[in-house]
Amino acid sequence: MLHLKKSLGQHFLKDEKIQRKIADAIGDLKAYARVIEIGPGQGALTKHLTKGKPDNLYLIELDDHWAEYQKTTNPWMADRVVHEDFLRTDLSKILLYPTHIVGNFPYNISSQIVFTIIDHRDKITAMTGMFQKEVGLRIAAKPGKKDYGVLSILTQAYYDAEYLFDVPPESFDPPPKVMSGVVRLTRRTEALQCDEVLFKRLVKQAFTQRRKTMRNSLKGMIHEKNISAEAIFDKRPEQLTVKDFEALTNHIASS
Repeated sequence: MLHLKKSLGQHFLKDEKIQRKIADAIGDLKAYARVIEIGPGQGALTKHLTKGKPDNLYLIELDDHWAEYQKTTNPWMADRVVHEDFLRTDLSKILLYPTHIVGNFPYNISSQIVFTIIDHRDKITAMTGMFQKEVGLRIAAKPGKKDYGVLSILTQAYYDAEYLFDVPPESFDPPPKVMSGVVRLTRRTEALQCDEVLFKRLVKQAFTQRRKTMRNSLKGMIHEKNISAEAIFDKRPEQLTVKDFEALTNHIASS
């Protein structure tokens, strides 16, 4: 009988073809110093990752039952099964090397997982994960698209984002009510050339009124005399690239 906790937003991937497709998207684990799977559950993806018994794979599982299951199923790596909440784990103890984060992420905390990855971008070089399709599209959206917003920009400021493929509800047990999708992030080599705290504040401020122009949405954040006649201030926030927000951040900082 399937052990399921609704409070953890668990939907177990049962489609073998999709399992292999995600594993293929992750690639050779040896290419990474460390790989961490979040929420392995009953091991739909884990069974593909553990082939060859890699010594760089860690599992983080909150559910008591599945944490113990993974230790029993893979006794050779029992000391690398972390029985904790990923969002509350002291990642400094695990992220000692360049790391690839993978997993079928619970929908209710998937955005938080992305922001945690961003916070630890100095060590997390890649991510291959499954999200609710709506969230996955937001992560990878390009300027001018309806899905483009705060999550898109704050992610793409540090990672190249690619939406790989859809995963239908019938691929899971129990089936969710929404379509899912797999996203890959690869850390960018070029760092932001601006005050990153101010950059984040600017992006969030701009999208509080996404239908207004930047000239209007930035009122209250910077003095009107510092909002120039440049065309960029007449654009709406979803029309601006990461580079545009970077330039605006430097403009505000120098005002």
